Amino acid sequence: LCCQCGVPIPPNPANMCVGCLRAQVDITEGIPKQGTVHFCKQCERYLQPPGTWIQCSLESRELLALCLKKLKASLSKVRLIDAGFIWTEPHSKRLKLKLTVQKEVINGAVLQQVFVVEYIVQSQMCEDCHRIEAKDFWKAVVQVRQKTLHKKTFYYLEQLILKHRLHQNTLRIKEIHDGLDFYYSSKQQAQKMVDFLQCTVPSRSKSSQRLISHDIHSNVYNYKSTFSVEIVPICKDNVVCLSPKLAQSLGNMSQICVCIRVTSTIHLIDPRTLQIAEIDGNTYWRHPFNSLFHPKQLEEFIIMDINRVHEKKKGAGAGARSNKHTLAEAWVRKTSELDTDQQYFCCTHLGHILNPGDLVLGFDLANCNLNDEFANKMNPHSIPDVVLIKKSYDRTKRQRRRNWKLKELERDREAPDTDDERQYQDFLEDLEEDEAIRKNVNIYRNADIPVESDTDEDGPPRISLAEMLEDLHISQDATGGEGAEMLT
Repeated sequence: LCCQCGVPIPPNPANMCVGCLRAQVDITEGIPKQGTVHFCKQCERYLQPPGTWIQCSLESRELLALCLKKLKASLSKVRLIDAGFIWTEPHSKRLKLKLTVQKEVINGAVLQQVFVVEYIVQSQMCEDCHRIEAKDFWKAVVQVRQKTLHKKTFYYLEQLILKHRLHQNTLRIKEIHDGLDFYYSSKQQAQKMVDFLQCTVPSRSKSSQRLISHDIHSNVYNYKSTFSVEIVPICKDNVVCLSPKLAQSLGNMSQICVCIRVTSTIHLIDPRTLQIAEIDGNTYWRHPFNSLFHPKQLEEFIIMDINRVHEKKKGAGAGARSNKHTLAEAWVRKTSELDTDQQYFCCTHLGHILNPGDLVLGFDLANCNLNDEFANKMNPHSIPDVVLIKKSYDRTKRQRRRNWKLKELERDREAPDTDDERQYQDFLEDLEEDEAIRKNVNIYRNADIPVESDTDEDGPPRISLAEMLEDLHISQDATGGEGAEMLT
């Protein structure tokens, strides 16, 4: 019989039933039943004392280990048998642990007890998020530069960064006259950005670091790192003059070429033979060349007569030819010289879109001074009179019919330049004309402009609805107005 209440029980060293034994002895005495856990809402990490922040999901093994470590000292006098979470509402800021412990009590009897420990989740911002919110604290900066007067490459880079979400870790993005500066809280994040740029555009990079402080007792150094990324100074629609050695290595191309696209390589086409070539960053820096003209020097020509060349004999060692372009011979006249009889003969790669009477933009090489080391050494008979770049359309009409839009990075801008808007419109027109560039950019439907038919073949190139993404916008709160239909 139990020595306390007289209930018949199996024999045990204490001669007491379980109820009386628990009334006499509490083995959970000294174990706290409440505690606190610190949680950073910005990065969703938990604090593991003294100063480590770890990523844990709710009811995970990592979070269970974190909670048990807070009880480690008080659990040393008992034996932990089982531990697990009791479900709580995710937004309740409460974590409940169900623990099972054993302890040897009177005369060697082993008592087992189950109890609940409740943790209150308190919000606390971690040091990394403090630095991000401070905006001015940075440990690494990536300086992206391009020595050109046109910003086409940076508009393209901006869309790539948005698509791959590389701007999320930046503390600040600052725009200056010839590039962008990206500030980061760690060197690893900056290095990731440099690697992305080198895979995206032809470029080269250098790095340096400056010592900020040094703790001689713990041998800890604090550096600020700077990465300098220089993008090749060649943009789409530039006319370039290659060195004789480089032109020969590319399949005996003509030295005067047109840049039709810049992605991870520079895509060149020979307007006389349709021969194409790709130049990567390493090749460019070994054999550098410059653009012969600035985009502002584009002149407008009118096509007087054009003949498509169907068969063109390949030269010795010639490389691949473009299948998307058509070779043609054209007679053109400047729109500023229509009152004269001056005409120019040229070969062009735009035979598939040009017809007599069309307006086309190009560069006049016959009446200009070429300040280029390779062009000055060329035979004058090898230099074409005119190089045609692209067909000219009515810009105001294109803007009015443009039913799509792009997103932009949040950055510290300089004073707006009057030329920036024109350059941005050039970039939008390039997207409409070049499908290869368009594949790397997220294009969003602009709901403010009505949808028109895509079957207008005579007008300028357009982006089809199938290539556009639907932009997410919530006009009212989801509990009322338009959002009420979501809840029914």
